[in-house]
Amino acid sequence: MTPIVELDDVTVVFRSGRGARRREVAAMRNVSLQVAPGETLGLVGESGSGKSTTSAVVLGLQPVTEGRVRFDGAPLDRRLRSRAGRVQAVQQHPQWALDPRMRVIDSVLEPLQVIARGRPENQRRALAMLSDVGLPESFATRRPHELSGGQRQRVAIARALVTNPSFIVFDEAVSALDVSVQAQILNLILDLQAEHGFASLFISHDLAAVRYVSHRVAVMRHGSIVEVAETSVFYQSPSHPYSQMLFQELHS
Repeated sequence: MTPIVELDDVTVVFRSGRGARRREVAAMRNVSLQVAPGETLGLVGESGSGKSTTSAVVLGLQPVTEGRVRFDGAPLDRRLRSRAGRVQAVQQHPQWALDPRMRVIDSVLEPLQVIARGRPENQRRALAMLSDVGLPESFATRRPHELSGGQRQRVAIARALVTNPSFIVFDEAVSALDVSVQAQILNLILDLQAEHGFASLFISHDLAAVRYVSHRVAVMRHGSIVEVAETSVFYQSPSHPYSQMLFQELHS
């Protein structure tokens, strides 16, 4: 089965300054990862480990210094229009995706208008997507400030899913929410993946959240992948000392 997303020995180096002041920082070092159709790969690690750079790379927003990135078996085309609607992201703070001046229905419609402007079924699809994420039609005319944090994140997920993408990045998508709301959103992600069949990269520092939604887990440290394992195996006996340290912090 061809992976939806594949990173092959990817390195990303950020450079700054000139001459004696020139500095290089490797945000990713020889990273190889695959995400299969319908699979969620959890990516965990402490702040600064390279998770956000990995997110930018798989979304086509960050060029790589070395290595290859493939999407659905072909080299990733970094032109946004070439993959419009096929790759989406749900960020930590939904307000980053939602224009405070726009009604909920218009925010959900916006990605559809990019790939299929003016189609009569767009409005119906946007309303159906709101229903899929658990928001009644009455929410369509509200604006973001009229919603709770969990409701805003549901709108952000509806916006990401409305184009029927094959791949979604969830980048700390529940970390800003209350614990009870986190559980609701995690269950929603599971239900929507079962219904729509998308693959996803679930990035988080929260091992409990990753365990709940992921089929496999990759652990990142200092820009490198130090362990990849099936979720059931990983949470029974993590093999790398850094993974074991993360587990100790989880249970301390």
